[in-house]
Amino acid sequence: MPVIDPRAEPSALSAILVDAVREAGALALGMFGRELKTWTKNGTSPVCEADIAVDRLLRERLTAAAPDYGWRSEESGDDPARLAAKRVWIVDPIDGTRAYIRGMADWTIAAALVEAGRPVLGVIFAPPEAALYAAVAGRGARLNGTAIRASEGEKLDGARVAGPRRRLDQLAAIVPSIETVAKIHSLALRLARVAQGTLDVAFASRSSNDWDLAAADLLVHEAGGALTDIEGRVLTYNRAEPVHEALVAAGRGRHRALLDLVEARKREFA
Repeated sequence: MPVIDPRAEPSALSAILVDAVREAGALALGMFGRELKTWTKNGTSPVCEADIAVDRLLRERLTAAAPDYGWRSEESGDDPARLAAKRVWIVDPIDGTRAYIRGMADWTIAAALVEAGRPVLGVIFAPPEAALYAAVAGRGARLNGTAIRASEGEKLDGARVAGPRRRLDQLAAIVPSIETVAKIHSLALRLARVAQGTLDVAFASRSSNDWDLAAADLLVHEAGGALTDIEGRVLTYNRAEPVHEALVAAGRGRHRALLDLVEARKREFA
């Protein structure tokens, strides 16, 4: 694999990132449905040997292409040197490990390149669906090569909404006509479907991490939507602590309407 000039435009790395994630997806899919060694980290978070295999493959491919870039993955130890790096790879080898272990299809591989705290490249691959989402900052978002857009409009009536049950119940108590969608275990996939327009709104709980979000964040924004915390703040990545507050993603009209609703009904959304 050729080494990329560290000053190159992000678009110069797009094909490398797509190829690496596709290869990682094939590896994960080949292990999917098999009996795998599993364990937990931090007491509750599941890990399986496929997570580690995918992490290793992506790290080898991406750091070989861009050895001067930092690295942050859910399944790798944290190297504080990333904080001083101009660009950082942020990776979730398998987002939705619980679903993966159980043989469910809603898991993904997510990878992003972050510069100055914001994603400039993002790829999310859902191998069971053969769905590859990709975005380059300033160049739009695509699904399997076709441009995608977040849904337009401001009305919440009839909106298709996914997220934690608590958030869905809070919103449904105010807007009973929303259409709640079954749980999507991969947060990256949930947000990618907002970019695709098959979901109108997606919520995320407090304590999601950089690796869950960075690639999807770019996809949503490049598809004409917005992803922020519920007070409207844009997310910053590659901080010392990679954890974020409760979030909402939607097309820009509905996103603004939701922020206004949360502000006006703070007690219900506490």
